[in-house]
Amino acid sequence: MTTTDHSMPGHATRPAHRDGNVLRWLTAHTASLVGDSVYFVALGWSAQKAAGPAEVGLVMAAGALPRALLMLVGGVVADRFDPRRVILGSDVLRCLLILSVAAGIALTAPALWILVAVALVFGAVDTLFVPAIGALPPRITSPDQLARVTGMRSLSMRLSQIAGPPIGGLAMGLGGAAAAFTVAGLLFALSLPFLWTTRVRPLERSEGEQPESGTARQDLLEGLRYIRRHRLVGPLVVAGVLCELGLISTLNVGMVLLNAERGWGPSGYGWIVSGFGAGAVAGAALLTVAGWLPRAGLALAGTLLVCSAGAVSVALVPSLWMAVVMALVTGSCAGVFGGLNNALVQTATAPAYLGRVTSVVMLAMVGLAPLSYPLVGAAIGAWGSAPVFVGCGAFACLGVAVILTSGAIRSAELPRPPRRGAEERPVPSQEHGARHDSARGEHTPSGAAENAQQGGGAEQQVQDGLGTPLTTRTRTDGTLG
Repeated sequence: MTTTDHSMPGHATRPAHRDGNVLRWLTAHTASLVGDSVYFVALGWSAQKAAGPAEVGLVMAAGALPRALLMLVGGVVADRFDPRRVILGSDVLRCLLILSVAAGIALTAPALWILVAVALVFGAVDTLFVPAIGALPPRITSPDQLARVTGMRSLSMRLSQIAGPPIGGLAMGLGGAAAAFTVAGLLFALSLPFLWTTRVRPLERSEGEQPESGTARQDLLEGLRYIRRHRLVGPLVVAGVLCELGLISTLNVGMVLLNAERGWGPSGYGWIVSGFGAGAVAGAALLTVAGWLPRAGLALAGTLLVCSAGAVSVALVPSLWMAVVMALVTGSCAGVFGGLNNALVQTATAPAYLGRVTSVVMLAMVGLAPLSYPLVGAAIGAWGSAPVFVGCGAFACLGVAVILTSGAIRSAELPRPPRRGAEERPVPSQEHGARHDSARGEHTPSGAAENAQQGGGAEQQVQDGLGTPLTTRTRTDGTLG
């Protein structure tokens, strides 16, 4: 193994936005995300030219099928193997697949069955890429930088969604589907050297803890049990799933039907979606700049409540400009909620389970949430937009109830980054470390060193593995007493 080439010290000595290792990972991730967007543009237009509008849905649904069926398996793979290598391998496969499709389309018009096959294979490879990329941030930075890295990743995702479709459309206009597929493949290729040079911290295990050696099925079931029994991670995942199920269909399907019902038309839809996107970018930027928010658990409940109420308000306000303002508020709160939820999950989850936990979260987004699309469409057709938006918002608010009834989430705090003067000083690994309860398989971030540097003997709340707040006193030497 070449661990010396790509491993990194136990903990970061600089903030994430100035860490070259994090920036290399972020550059690679951004290139892959833009490549994804260009690929979907090329795939949809190729399907429309090869068959017709009805077949476009068939091709796009074909790509979603393996994501729904295999995402949990991808989480097991990410935890069994080095996630960096899994990401590299899946990106190489995606690059070769898309460039091969580009070459084939340049020679002959694609048949519908070929596009369906491409969508299936690409979706299957994505089930390896997505959990692995979610398991990587805690291995490339320290716990006190996870909120900032999560904000940077969310910002990258939003900007990629904005930049990708125009790039794909420009390539389609200049050189057709072959050019668009080529651009997507080259973007995947561009990410490879940055991923290759990203250093990853080796997986830390407690004394006496043995690597898992069961079957893939046993690993999968153990991951689900881990989520169920963890008093912090479990409710966080449930709250995130309820948010996705309640709001995603409303924003993706309901917004189109709302604009048709109100007579705002495509331009109105564009303004509302742009408002939501701008708000989401602002929320992600806030986390990136701040790097930490106080009372993270309560902030999580507050942002989800405002996000749900804002989504409902879009359907209740009388004018387009008010709907755009509500979409802006909804997007900003959604950006903060998603970033905080992700940071708390990654901070609290034992490194050996990160891939499986990520796969469960992503399954809700790509597998379960789309199942509600036809239900929302049918409900709006029967009762109109306003009552359906209210119902979906109320459903998302169940996530708020989960958060507020969980003592572990209410008292949850993210590790606080050191002050500016202390950011560049190397910190011994035991001060930045994380406790791992091998008996329960739970992982708890420790913010003792950071708070010791900032406040001497200040009172501090540290979560135990089951989410119970333990009041401790931090000595000036960084130990807990």
